[in-house]
Amino acid sequence: MREFIVEADGGSRGNPGPAGYGAVVSDAATGETLREAAEYIGVATNNVAEYRGLLAGLRAAHELDPAATVHVRMDSKLVIEQMSGRWKIKHPDMKPLAAEAARVFPPGRVTYEWMPREQNKHADRLANEAMDAGARGEQWSESTSTAELDASAGAAAPSGPPGDAAAGAARVRGALAERPAGEAASTGAGAPSAKADADVRAAKGDAGPAEADADSQGARAGIGAAAQDARADADADARSAKAEADTRAAKAVAAPGWAPADMGAPATFVLLRHGETPLTPQKRFSGSGGTDPSLSDAGREQAERAAALLARRGTIQAVVSSPLTRTRETAGIVAARLGLDVSIDDGLRETDFGAWEGLTFAEVRERHPDDLNAWLASPDAEPTGGGESFAATATRLAATRDKLVAAYAGRTVLLVTHVTPIKTLVRLALGAPPESLFRMELSAASLSVVAYYADGNASVRLLNDTSHLR
Repeated sequence: MREFIVEADGGSRGNPGPAGYGAVVSDAATGETLREAAEYIGVATNNVAEYRGLLAGLRAAHELDPAATVHVRMDSKLVIEQMSGRWKIKHPDMKPLAAEAARVFPPGRVTYEWMPREQNKHADRLANEAMDAGARGEQWSESTSTAELDASAGAAAPSGPPGDAAAGAARVRGALAERPAGEAASTGAGAPSAKADADVRAAKGDAGPAEADADSQGARAGIGAAAQDARADADADARSAKAEADTRAAKAVAAPGWAPADMGAPATFVLLRHGETPLTPQKRFSGSGGTDPSLSDAGREQAERAAALLARRGTIQAVVSSPLTRTRETAGIVAARLGLDVSIDDGLRETDFGAWEGLTFAEVRERHPDDLNAWLASPDAEPTGGGESFAATATRLAATRDKLVAAYAGRTVLLVTHVTPIKTLVRLALGAPPESLFRMELSAASLSVVAYYADGNASVRLLNDTSHLR
């Protein structure tokens, strides 16, 4: 059975801020680098980026040999202790990522070991390359990766090209030899020092404040003079790192179409249309005043695929749903995969189409031609029978948007809603006229993203058709 070494890292320039990860898979027997992975992931925290690096490394190892055993080495004490099962995972950002990582290989085939940051140069370099690429409006690729590891890796980690088998083997053997005698990689040995290290990392900004505080309370009282010295060193390192990050940020050029970095982390709404109902393939009006249909089998399958995609991305921090059955069912499927709860907001409900509910467009044209023509000509026109106009829908959605932006400032939230609310939020973000609603098409279980910045600007990304995702 083959054994792989996965080394992973992640970083955020701002915590949260522009973030990226790096991961390296090497052969445990020879030390040869088999696979590199890196990605700029947008605005995220250090911990999310570290977990994303872990996921990328495990998936790369699984692609190489799904029957292999894997030894993970990271300088994130938080990730190592949580994945080893010694620390609880409390923060909603990390729960779905940890669950996804645990599913890549069967239980017992992956072990975890913490290593000092200076020994994690390869993955750290890749993470920084990914963030640098993101600052240029690009994504990292192997063609942009530097050819050699940082020369400052030190005597314990011989330098050389990542693919140099001899140097790589020396790194792996040296790392494994440094493990204390009798200590298994996934046992609780060394946990007290791990707790102290979590405090140090919190001081440097590597762990989210709530997570680091909760996971290290039991250790604070026992931190002695040596740990205090370490904290002082960490503070100095943090000041140096901040100065370096500020310098990089000053030199970086923002990608066209994105708000400046000094706007801070936006409130990001990932807009998910519900999966199909029996009315969807027939293109019948289905608003908030009709029969409130449930998802069909196809709709549930679409929701599962969307859940898998969102779990892989690992950025969703909360889930908010329209109160209608089809959206609550879709949200429930996704939230269960992400390990999150679902909040309900009535402002996300679909437009009430009055007497048109359950009818096709052709049937409405045949039965209510004058009302339909007026509705197509003006956003103030209501559907027959006292339905809701698009103008009224826009007013409702703008108020809901403002409320949710204030409640979830700097966070990424999944809003599970309907065609008209999603089109309206996209239209408002783009400053497009009301008639643009008739020029958009949204597939069932499709995704759109709107990020709202502190200066009032917004940016829109579209991933309309998710039917191909399996």
